[in-house]
Amino acid sequence: MAGINNEKLNITLHIYDEDIQVTIPREDEELYRNAAKLITSTISSYAEVYRGRKGEKIIHYMALIDIALRYAREAKRNDMTPVNELLGKLTSEIEKALDDRE
Repeated sequence: MAGINNEKLNITLHIYDEDIQVTIPREDEELYRNAAKLITSTISSYAEVYRGRKGEKIIHYMALIDIALRYAREAKRNDMTPVNELLGKLTSEIEKALDDRE
């Protein structure tokens, strides 16, 4: 297929205190690198506050929850279902009004 780029790229992501080798679609490299930075900064923030009081595993889970909540809020904010329902209703009303005119 001429228009599809199936090229894979092997990269190393530094996430908090680990280097992880991943094979990704070339066009997603920036997204992966930004995701690694987000994970690193979120874990670092929690580690600053809770290191010595919580275990590393719990700190990682707290960071995961934080990121998942951000994602869920963004998905909810971008939910087009109410807009699509309203557009469907308006379209039906417009079509009915046009039919009534004829």
